[in-house]
Amino acid sequence: MLEASGLTKTFGGLTAVENASLRVPPGAIVGLIGPNGAGKTTLFAMLSGFLKPDAGRVVFRGRDVTGLPPHEICRLGMARTFQIVQPFGAQTVRENVAVGAHLRHRGRAEALARAERVARQVGLGDELDKLAMNLTIAGRKRLELARALATGPALLLLDEVLAGLNPQEITEVIPVIRAIAAGQDGAAGVTVLMIEHVMQAVMNLAERVYVLANGRIIADGAPADITSNRAVIEAYLGQGTAERLRRAQGAVRI
Repeated sequence: MLEASGLTKTFGGLTAVENASLRVPPGAIVGLIGPNGAGKTTLFAMLSGFLKPDAGRVVFRGRDVTGLPPHEICRLGMARTFQIVQPFGAQTVRENVAVGAHLRHRGRAEALARAERVARQVGLGDELDKLAMNLTIAGRKRLELARALATGPALLLLDEVLAGLNPQEITEVIPVIRAIAAGQDGAAGVTVLMIEHVMQAVMNLAERVYVLANGRIIADGAPADITSNRAVIEAYLGQGTAERLRRAQGAVRI
C-alpha cells in the first residue's frame, strides 16, 4: 500500500528526519511512535505531500507520489488527520464532514448523505446538527477523523487522534479505529498508519510498530518485540513503561 525509502528533511541546519524508511501493507494498522520532537509529524507531512522531502521516495499503491501536492495524493486515496484539530466552528458537524466528502461527490445532496454515513460510523450520529464549536475535545477528534474518512481513503494517516482524551474516551475510540480498518456495513476496510503516544492503544491496535528518535528509525517490528528492544526503552519507553506493556501483552484487547 505505502512504501517510503530514505526520506530526509532538513530545516536550515536542523535535520528533522534522516534516511527514514517504512512500509505499510494493505489492510494493516501500523504504529509510528517516538519522543516529542522525533520528527514523526514531519515524516507524515512528507508522506502526504504537505512537505517535499530533500531526499528519498514515497510510493503509494504502486505509484511514485514523491513531491505531489496534498490534494493530488488525497485524490489517489491517502488522507490524514492533524494533531491540532481546527474544524469550521460556525458550521455543523454534517457540513464539516461534507467538506471531505466533496472530494468524490460533487453534488451537495450526495456529499451531505456521505457525511451523515461517516459521522455515524465514528460515533457522531447524534451530533450531526450541532455546531462544531460546541463539540467536546473528544467530539472534535472524532470530527477530524470523520472529515478524513469522508474523502474515501484507502490509507488513513492518523496524527495523535487520541491525544487529549481521558481514559474512558480513549477506550471508546479504539474500537472505532479498529472497525474502520476492518470495514463495516458494506464499507471496505481502510489501511491505517498512526502516530500515537498512548502506548497501550498502539499495542492493542498495531500489527507492526516503527520507532522514530532524533529523526531516525531506530527499530521496527511486532509490538512485543518493540517493548523488549533496548534502544527503544532507552530512547522512549523507559524501563517501567516497557515492563508494564510486556505484562499487558496477551491480555484482553481494548
